[in-house]
Formats: sequence, structure tokens, C-alpha cells
Amino acid sequence: MDIRHRNNRTAGAFSRSTYVVAIALAACARGDGTANDDGAYSRQATRAIPKLEEATGLKFKSPPKIEMRTKDEVRKFLEDKLASEMPAEELTGQERAYKRFGLIPDTLNLRTFMVGLLTEQIAGYYDPAAKVLYVVDGAEQALIDMTVSHELVHALQDQYFNLDSLQKLRGNNDRQVAAQALLEGQAIFEQMSATIGERALTTALPGTWDRVRDLIRQNNESMPLFSRAPFVIQETLLFPYLSGAEFIRRAKEKRPNADFLQDVPASTEQVLHPERFFESRDDPTDITLPPPRIGKVAYENNLGEFETRLLLYEFLKDQSAALRGAAGWDGDRYQLIDLGRGEALAWLSIWDSSVDAAEFRDLLDTAVLRRFKGVEPTKSDGMTRTYSAGSRTIALIAVEVQGRPAVIYVDAPRGTPVNLIDVSRVRLAE
Repeated sequence: MDIRHRNNRTAGAFSRSTYVVAIALAACARGDGTANDDGAYSRQATRAIPKLEEATGLKFKSPPKIEMRTKDEVRKFLEDKLASEMPAEELTGQERAYKRFGLIPDTLNLRTFMVGLLTEQIAGYYDPAAKVLYVVDGAEQALIDMTVSHELVHALQDQYFNLDSLQKLRGNNDRQVAAQALLEGQAIFEQMSATIGERALTTALPGTWDRVRDLIRQNNESMPLFSRAPFVIQETLLFPYLSGAEFIRRAKEKRPNADFLQDVPASTEQVLHPERFFESRDDPTDITLPPPRIGKVAYENNLGEFETRLLLYEFLKDQSAALRGAAGWDGDRYQLIDLGRGEALAWLSIWDSSVDAAEFRDLLDTAVLRRFKGVEPTKSDGMTRTYSAGSRTIALIAVEVQGRPAVIYVDAPRGTPVNLIDVSRVRLAE
């Protein structure tokens, strides 16, 4: 399934590793032989650099060092990097929230799974902290060739944009995924442009990413962990590469001489709808939630338009409905709340119009009915719908926040008041 809009109207929480090779293309490349010594790849880099500089319009201030690493060393690096960028408290909160949304299974250990997944096909990575491009010893030649040129673009980006700053961004998943889509999309686009030429690439690119996605879906044997990953993890890993490259293609049409690193998309909405970035600039509404009426906040973040689509699709299994339901998104914020006797999820989303908000609420209502089998309605009026789902209460509430149409979704232990968010204390900022 291609969750992007067919007419471009298309990490997420899991796509945070700018140093990982582009899974989307690496999965589809195969060749004979294994990696050579790092000297051979230094020579390859020397040949590739002039082409990448011409494609990007940027000059290397100094070429990165290239070093070989074993698979075990790479795994240790990824474990350490994940621990530093996603402390246990942060990752645990994210895991609990996505389980409560129903996006990942209750039995999944997110840290263990992600380390295994990210090391499954990695052939190399650029580490912005060390300023070194690492090549994995023993990786297939075709993967290494692709990886060196891709990661060289990241090394070049790092000389004009602080890549490490992306990893330090906290509490705004949507903005982080959008920024990563720019970086990975540019790396994919310029890597391929340097190989086949920009004119040929811009002509061939529309539809290419659908074919790449199909190849990945068919490549279960070589990527068993990826093939078993929950849908939200698969899609958020692919989004920065595939949707990011399409964004760069559109960007080059609109601003052929622009320095993309100086103006980064603020939301996945802008990546999915480039006209909302290049033409009528539509930045998301930033939402500040007050402390919940009861309990305390254990974790707080947002989904963005892209993951809102994924959430709808997860339960509706209807691509057009998921795209339509998320199309009027303008901002969101959720809190995972510790209640002492359990946990609750309270999620507020802001919409462009009351029609958009009503359509989203109706589709989310259908998703609730499909997710929680045998739910029993306990209240339904023009503003609030509540359901008893076993030991949980689910509520969908239509509200206004500072005159803006909004929807609140609550998943809480039975008996918990559903008005966890004090709407009068919510603050919005453009």
C-alpha cells in the first residue's frame, strides 16, 4: 500500500537514524562480491565527490574520512547511538503511547526490535559526531557502492547543516520526521542525479518510488525483520527516503537554485503537499496542552499528518479514506497519562475547517469500532461519543479551541472521566 496521496496531497516516530543506509534502495540492489578495503572506497569517494558537488551546488570543505567496521561494531554503535538519542524514559514513553494508539503490538520490545531492524541491511553510515563515513566489512558490493555515494551527501549536508541537531530535537516528532525527509530525500535524489543525470531523473522519478516500494514488499527473504515489522514502522522508515525524494524533485522544479538546507519543512504536511510549503506557506499550529485534570504526564509528543494517515489506515484498511480523513490536519498533540491505577491517552487535533474535523471524527469513530471488537456505545450526541471497550473507555469529543475546530480522542481505564484535557487552558500558536 502506498500511503502517499496519488496527487501529492502524502519516522515518524521510528525514522530517526540519519546515519543508516537508505533501506528503500539498498533492499533492491544486489550484486556479486563483498566490500573491499577502505582504501578502495576512499578512491570511490574521490571519484564521486565532484559529481555530488555539481548535483548539489555545494562544495566539500573537506572530504570525510572513510573507515571499515565489522557488523558487531556497527550493532554496538547503533545501540549506543539509540541510547544517547533516545534515553530509556523517552523510548519507553514512545513505545507505551504507540501501543495505546494500537499502532504496535503490546508484546513488542521497541528498542530490541529497532536495533535488529536497523542492522539487518545496513552497509554503511555517516556519523556526524565523528565526521567519519563508516563502511560495513563484508557487505555486498552493490550495497556498498550505493551507500558510499548516499552517505557522502550526508557528509556534505553536515558541513552546511548541523545534522546532530536533528537528533537532539525532542517532543516534536512531526517536525523531526519532516526535517529528516528533506535530508534523506536530498541524499537519495542527488545520489541518483549524480549517477544518471538530473534531467533524466526528474523525468523518470514520478512513479519510481511506487516501484521501489513494491520491490521492497517482495523482498521478504533478504529483509525478514523489515517484512515482519508493524506497518507504522515500515512506513515511517520508508517515508524520509521515498516521500523526501519526491519533495526534492518538486522543490527543484519550484526553486532550482535554492539552498534547501536553509529552509526546512516544518511538518510532514508540507512534505506531503509541497504546494503548502512553496506556494501558500501553511505552517502547522503548535499546541501547548495543560497538565491533565487528573494524573500526571508520562510522555508527550505529536503524530503529524503522515502518522495520522497511518493510524486511520491501520484500522480502516482503506487508503482513500485514510488520505481523506487526514487531509485537513493542522496540528496535534497527545499526552500519555499515568493515573496510578493505569494509563490514559488524550490526543487533541486541530483542523483547517469544521468539515475536516467532522470527517476525521467520523472516520476515527469507524476505526474505533473496527479496532475494539464488541464495543458498546454509552453516549452519543452532537459533541461526544463514548464507548465501553472491555476495561477501557474510548471517547471522541468535538470541541473548539480558540475558535478553531478540534477533536479530542481519549482512551482511559473504565470509570475515568473523559474530560482529561481542560480545553480552556489549551494554547495555540501559528
